[in-house]
Amino acid sequence: MAGYNVASLARLVEQFERMPGIGHKSAQRLAFYVLNLKKEEAQAFSQAILTAHEKIKQCSRCCNLAEDELCPICKSGRRDESIVCVVEDPRDVMAFERTHEFEGTYHVLHGVISPMNGIGPEDITIKELLARLSDGRIEEVIMATNPTVEGEATAMYISRLLKPMGIKVSRLAYGVPVGADLEYADEVTLSKALEGRRIL
Repeated sequence: MAGYNVASLARLVEQFERMPGIGHKSAQRLAFYVLNLKKEEAQAFSQAILTAHEKIKQCSRCCNLAEDELCPICKSGRRDESIVCVVEDPRDVMAFERTHEFEGTYHVLHGVISPMNGIGPEDITIKELLARLSDGRIEEVIMATNPTVEGEATAMYISRLLKPMGIKVSRLAYGVPVGADLEYADEVTLSKALEGRRIL
């Protein structure tokens, strides 16, 4: 915004630019959208951000997003608790839930093992998964990490840890293109990937 710099607008654009996938032009559009809100709408918008920040935490069982001790899925009592689908990110849970096909539960890793980025097994929620599996009630773990190099490596690492526990470990079938993110896959593709999962 060189040459025409309204400081508070520039700061607002800067904040939007920090969001993933938002370039300078998109950030400007969002900033002008926010500027054009009525005062009470702007307050409601900023309050929604603050409230989400304060209230949302990790589910104590599956590490998904929750406002209470347990997320709505873990609380429901109508899910098959003998099957756990392991995903990288809470957005992947939303993608699977849109299919209305999966009736098990989830475990959210909040990342993948990536030595290049300095992320080891201790930096994601693997120990929470292992603690959860130790009670012997879980019969199958579906590795639904993204089909990337890091996603595959994480799936293999976890499957090696689970083998001695006698738990069946399966991997999503490749209806999901290699290198793709699950959150962008359509419902039919995800359903087929679940159906055709293979044992690791």
